[in-house]
Amino acid sequence: MTTPTARLAPSTTAASAVLAALPNVRGWQEDFYRDVHSHPELSHREFETSKKVAARLENAGFTVHDGIGGTGLVGILRNGDGPVVLLRAEMDALPVREDTGLPYASTTTDIDAHGSEIPVSHVCGHDMHTTCLIGAAHLLAAGRQQWSGTLIALFQPAEEVGDGARIMVEDNLAGIIPRPDVALAQHNLQQPAGHVRTRSGPALSVADSIRITLHGRGGPGSMPHTTVDPVALAAMIVVRLQTVVSREVPPSDTAVLTVGSIRAGTKSNVIPDRAVLELNIRSYSEQTRKILLDAVHRIVTAECRASGCPKDPEFTMFDQFPLTDNDTETTERVAAAFEAFFGADRTGEMEQLPASENFSDIPGAFGTPYTYWGIGCIDPELYRSATESGRVAQDIPTPHAPNFAPMIQPTCDTGTQALVVAALEWLAT
Repeated sequence: MTTPTARLAPSTTAASAVLAALPNVRGWQEDFYRDVHSHPELSHREFETSKKVAARLENAGFTVHDGIGGTGLVGILRNGDGPVVLLRAEMDALPVREDTGLPYASTTTDIDAHGSEIPVSHVCGHDMHTTCLIGAAHLLAAGRQQWSGTLIALFQPAEEVGDGARIMVEDNLAGIIPRPDVALAQHNLQQPAGHVRTRSGPALSVADSIRITLHGRGGPGSMPHTTVDPVALAAMIVVRLQTVVSREVPPSDTAVLTVGSIRAGTKSNVIPDRAVLELNIRSYSEQTRKILLDAVHRIVTAECRASGCPKDPEFTMFDQFPLTDNDTETTERVAAAFEAFFGADRTGEMEQLPASENFSDIPGAFGTPYTYWGIGCIDPELYRSATESGRVAQDIPTPHAPNFAPMIQPTCDTGTQALVVAALEWLAT
């Protein structure tokens, strides 16, 4: 997308008036962020986070509907006739031990499905997304004389496991909120804090995770000729799968195929009777996705037959994410509003990212156009130094890494401003 020529967006005056009150919310907003960061909750367990969000929304005058899809909730603020705008943030954390050294770092643990204690932390930045939306909701409620219409603040559970948005939709979301005219969302980006990036068309990839069970024939490690060794088979499959992207996907397309887990055996001198692989694939079109899935099934099945497996392999799909395909007209409108408010030096085009999201399941259920943008969250001096030394990949923490944490400021202010500016592009009177 070519960045639109700067123009005075219709929302600029209204946004400036609404955001004049930002200093009034900044203090408690930062406290809210530190609190949620210190008390993260895993997907589908966002009980306390949801309560904190609901209390803030009710205090701002929103009608709150909670318990949607388990821990999801929406706040609805009706302010006369006009468009319906949906703003979305996600609330869940990850099973990762935080290693940021921050005074408010998480030391939270939880119990997983196998009964093991696991660390929990907000190393993807969903706590920042939630905080920005809470602030934007308060500011828009306080500045309602500047706009007309209906504002929906939606807080989604379980983004990390890919089903939170879909479950909210399936739990009668359409019967709770009016149909949005536009849906808007954002995410922390590995860019200098204070910057905002937009992109039309496919912005985030489709993601599919696949669990593959390989059936061998177990036996003693001393007599491998009496077995069908699933460990050796798994190794051959991993090597063969590395050729899929380089040899079957057109060079003009972008795709990723990662084998992230191999589990087999319990003892060095025993050949097990099965092995389990877990794969993740990413693509930006249904055609490329089909190439990847077909190749995985073909290669795995063929290798199993070549090894003489007693049973065919089993394929289980899980943690699936839809394509984030930003509507061009909506994106260009938001991009122009951002450029008018933030300035050309702080705005621009977002790169196409191999990360994945399930936000689009919500506007998709309503047939609503949407756009999803990125806000920088990295210390500008650190980013400048890494860029100059050619060490961005090595020195800039990525989401999901143990040392990832957004700068509180100016990230919080920028994310709050971006939501207000984008919403008022439709709602401003």
